[in-house]
Amino acid sequence: MNLNKLRDKAYQCAVAHGWHEEKNSNRHCLCLVISELMEAVEADRKGRKANVNRYHEIFKSYSPIIPKKIGFIFAYEQTIKGSVEEELADACIRIFDYAGVTEYDLDDFDYNESDTDDYSEMIFTEAMYNITNYIMGWDITVVLDEIFAFCRDRNIDIFWHIEQKMKYNELRPYKHGDKSY
Repeated sequence: MNLNKLRDKAYQCAVAHGWHEEKNSNRHCLCLVISELMEAVEADRKGRKANVNRYHEIFKSYSPIIPKKIGFIFAYEQTIKGSVEEELADACIRIFDYAGVTEYDLDDFDYNESDTDDYSEMIFTEAMYNITNYIMGWDITVVLDEIFAFCRDRNIDIFWHIEQKMKYNELRPYKHGDKSY
């Protein structure tokens, strides 16, 4: 996976949607990553998991006369929106965007051969706390690596979820309608 391509795509989408009209501090950007991890905690508390099989069923069942964009949005909102997986994808996308702002090279790190924490014995909240602690160290490659490790442990195809969320974000209105950040 070419993370610099994901970085560039996330950053360009954020620029197109007005998220970089003002310069924000690094702390602001990293706090938004933490907020996505906390939204993942909330999704877990509510038992909100993505239903990928249902997503594919809904999307494939759409009539050819209905635009694919409408079918995608409907399927996404019915089966993925607000899920743990979506929020973890959002955390990654926020990191990609931050890397775009700072021109950080994400492909200069070996994610497959790095040493990550063992998430198999951690409950969800402990795992998110653990990842949040890495954000405080300011090394975004380590944060991504830990999110990827957590997702591997939980059998979450995080790259598929990132791809779907990026498609969804591209279709959203300017500043997502009315958000200030």
